[in-house]
Amino acid sequence: MNAKLLKEKMLRGETVYGTMIQHATNPALVDFLPPGALDFVIFTAEHNALDIADFLPLRYALAAKGIVSLARTHSRDPDDVSKVCDSYDGVVVPYVEDVAHAKRLAAAAVYRPLKGAALERVLKDDKWPNARTKQYCFEERCANTLFIPMIESVEAVDNLEEICSIPGVNAVFVGPNDLTTSMGIPNEYDHPDFVAMMKRIIEIADRKHVPAGSWFGTVEQQQRTMKQGGRFVVYSNDSSMMKDAIQLAFGQMRKA
Repeated sequence: MNAKLLKEKMLRGETVYGTMIQHATNPALVDFLPPGALDFVIFTAEHNALDIADFLPLRYALAAKGIVSLARTHSRDPDDVSKVCDSYDGVVVPYVEDVAHAKRLAAAAVYRPLKGAALERVLKDDKWPNARTKQYCFEERCANTLFIPMIESVEAVDNLEEICSIPGVNAVFVGPNDLTTSMGIPNEYDHPDFVAMMKRIIEIADRKHVPAGSWFGTVEQQQRTMKQGGRFVVYSNDSSMMKDAIQLAFGQMRKA
């Protein structure tokens, strides 16, 4: 599966499954991935000393297995977004909440190589140089690139319908730590207000034919969100899953 096929799968209303890679960089990891388990991964250098470039060997190994590789940027700068999209199958941008800024991020990801005054006319009035240029950007140059903004604040949710209406937004991804903090209920992922907020996000995005989902570290929380209609599933991360497996196995043995 390449990014274009993943886009098509989401547009058909199918659910896609992924995880976050936060510490693993060895490409040999792909030999231990069960076939058919993952549609995509999101590489993130947040909360560690790595850089996005450190994951490139693993990114190419995953491509050989048909798994799409997205990268979460450090910043929300359009230039950083373009740089990531030149090397990965797509970009996940943190804390997107302002509509005008979201348009610039989308442009950096999937309107490439349009720049300067021509880009400003597109952003302001949706006036492309001509239909051929628009077709080239979306269907040729950036056909295999995904743009996924992270929804991590109450303001972002309030602006979500407009964000999902931006051409080039392929999915929206909730960061539950930041969103619950913005809501005044930090890390309370089972709080009724957060559960209701997830339902609101999914319903708004679905009306625009944009899949939505959230990161969760438990299967139960993911399943709850999937029952609400969440189709962009991001479960746990490499280090957390290793910790869970070790804790489960050795916990059982020490009780024997």
